[in-house]
Amino acid sequence: MASANSKQVLLLLAAVACLASLASATQWTVGDVGGWRAKFNETGWTDGKTFTVGDTLLFVYPKENHTVVKVGKDAFAACDLSANLQLGNWTSGSDVVPLDQPGMVWFICNKPNHCLNGMNLAINVVDAATPGAPMAPMTPGAPMAPMTPAPSPAASSPPSAAVRCPVGGAVAAAAAVVVAAALAF
Repeated sequence: MASANSKQVLLLLAAVACLASLASATQWTVGDVGGWRAKFNETGWTDGKTFTVGDTLLFVYPKENHTVVKVGKDAFAACDLSANLQLGNWTSGSDVVPLDQPGMVWFICNKPNHCLNGMNLAINVVDAATPGAPMAPMTPGAPMAPMTPAPSPAASSPPSAAVRCPVGGAVAAAAAVVVAAALAF
């Protein structure tokens, strides 16, 4: 039978593993400083970013002028303003949208002509456990090799582009309390 200390160590390791995954989440401000607006992505806002399960998107916009609607692939391609709002519909002007599963995710503004004017976003969300490294372009006859990973978004983007999840500090503090409590036994 395991000792009480062994059980505490296992509990501590499990808690730290869970907390570490939360602390590594990134909150992406869509469109950086300019926010969610027409043609925000013409400069390649998504380029070089890896969106991971657990991250969040922060859409900032004048709430009287815009919306954020999560749509399917076909509605996105057609800028279908009558798209099923049950996938997600936000209107606060400061919307935090969790990325809770891997795969493609599509967003549009459903105000007339806004989607057609570039107020749309398509991203690929990767599984946090197995984020894919980008691959270098193929040269005919050359072996495929992974590219050097890009610097972290916080290091290569303006501070507003990617901010550590606000629970990160709280998670670290909670982990410290758990460690202190476990060591006190």
